[in-house]
Amino acid sequence: MYKFFCRLGAGGLVALALGFAALPASAQRTALFEESTAAEWKEAEVRLPAYPSSADLIPLDVRSPTRTQFFIDVRSLSLAEDGVVRYTLVVRGAGGAENVSFEGIRCATAERKLYALGRSGEWVPSRSDAWHWIADNALNRHHAVLAKEYFCPPGAVRPSLPEILDLLRRDAGVR
Repeated sequence: MYKFFCRLGAGGLVALALGFAALPASAQRTALFEESTAAEWKEAEVRLPAYPSSADLIPLDVRSPTRTQFFIDVRSLSLAEDGVVRYTLVVRGAGGAENVSFEGIRCATAERKLYALGRSGEWVPSRSDAWHWIADNALNRHHAVLAKEYFCPPGAVRPSLPEILDLLRRDAGVR
């Protein structure tokens, strides 16, 4: 009789294990408190903005001692449904050289992407489609400042487009 109950118990465990194995992966829990799987992110279609004009540029203080000047084109600034803030950046070196780029910052992943470079008043699409992590260093300080202080401040609700514009204008002393 004892052997019968042992075999019955072992058979029950095997049946139970097979039953769990047959469940779909989404029904199997691996932890008591699991986060739901987020829907796969899809980047919105991107259209290049009008080339920036000097009248639409707002100075950006990168909180670093440099003679290089940084500007954001207010007409190009957008906040899309995909969570990416897109903008045109103008960088003027101390010697007068100017670099123009259309970029995006994705707050959810703290990444940036280059969409196009400006050349002779026209856009040249980027050859790379890659997103890059935003490093807070001297070379990329402007990206870190834009992300942390304007587009996606840590511990705060992401600001709306009018709020971002207001912050940029206020910090630049422009109305």
